[in-house]
Amino acid sequence: MYVSARTDYAVRAMLAVAASGQRLVKAAELAAAQEIPLSFLQGILLDLRRVGLLHSHRGVDGGYVLARPASEITIGDIVRAVGGALATVRGLPITTTSYHGAATGLRDVWLAVEEAIEGVVDHTTLAALELGERA
Repeated sequence: MYVSARTDYAVRAMLAVAASGQRLVKAAELAAAQEIPLSFLQGILLDLRRVGLLHSHRGVDGGYVLARPASEITIGDIVRAVGGALATVRGLPITTTSYHGAATGLRDVWLAVEEAIEGVVDHTTLAALELGERA
């Protein structure tokens, strides 16, 4: 699994929003606290809002807050929101791969890799990370 800067920033921003409780957090505050370029972060926050992981409020007192409790948002939710599929082969879904001859069993290996990744990211919530727990 390749973790892009976009994915890393998204998870870090979501953790910072979760840590703020129900307080609205401004994009500039998140950017400064997590050392993320603000212009890059704004696009990420927009994607997270579009998929229903964040709520945004406009105005001087506006900002971002989690759309669901931190215990219901997984790292997998965030990764998929900003990066798409968790694992691919040459940029394509693993389920579309096919191999012949000596490589016939390779598809099963890639599927097992994807399943292992899902096992970690889909069972690790923001709340668990706040508590220092790992999947």
